Amino acid sequence: MFERLTALWSPAPVPPLTKAPYDPTDPKQNPRNPQGLKPCCACPQTKSARDDCFLKFDGSDANEKCKALVQEHLSCMQNLGFNIPTAGGT
Repeated sequence: MFERLTALWSPAPVPPLTKAPYDPTDPKQNPRNPQGLKPCCACPQTKSARDDCFLKFDGSDANEKCKALVQEHLSCMQNLGFNIPTAGGT
């Protein structure tokens, strides 16, 4: 009888802590992005150059002529801790 009463007064068990999913915009989780930039606002210089290149060239020409600018932008994003998949699947 006393066991049941003490169980009612005991604090509820604390659920185990769950790890928050990785958020590259959180400076606490990602020190490579101390400003907490979101993907849309990160690397504006390389993003602008990449976009200008695609606007300047035709569809099939753009893929080849803008390849280096795309790689620079992907590299910049990855350096900020964003998980950017590449054509090779890595």
